[in-house]
Amino acid sequence: MVNSRKIADLHPKVQELCRAFVTACLLEGIDILITSTYRDNESQDALYAQGRDSPGAIVTRAHGGWSYHNYRLAFDFAPIQNGKIDWSNTALWEKCGRIAEGVGLEWAGRWEHNREMAHCQFTDGLKIAQLYGGEMIA
Repeated sequence: MVNSRKIADLHPKVQELCRAFVTACLLEGIDILITSTYRDNESQDALYAQGRDSPGAIVTRAHGGWSYHNYRLAFDFAPIQNGKIDWSNTALWEKCGRIAEGVGLEWAGRWEHNREMAHCQFTDGLKIAQLYGGEMIA
């Protein structure tokens, strides 16, 4: 199973955007921890099972093959304050989201449904069904 945290495991365009995001956050005084990049389908299925068939909270609605992480087009992050992830500072998450959007990423904190404050992606307009069918961004 592969569940990477390495920026180098992302699609080259997403690597570029992720690095720009981390740098822009640092310039604003925000340290960022990249918590997840590429996941293979087996890891995605294990994550999907969490809170359903295995212990833990539900953290995804996507089976293997149906997450942008599976196509190297998404990453999860967390802002660090005083050496710890700050899960509760909404203003900080919003600031990170604006920075992500400013470098050209889609920030899932803006989604109307299934909002994810820690998720960014770049899909170049492709839907997950297109990726599942074999299409890829250039």
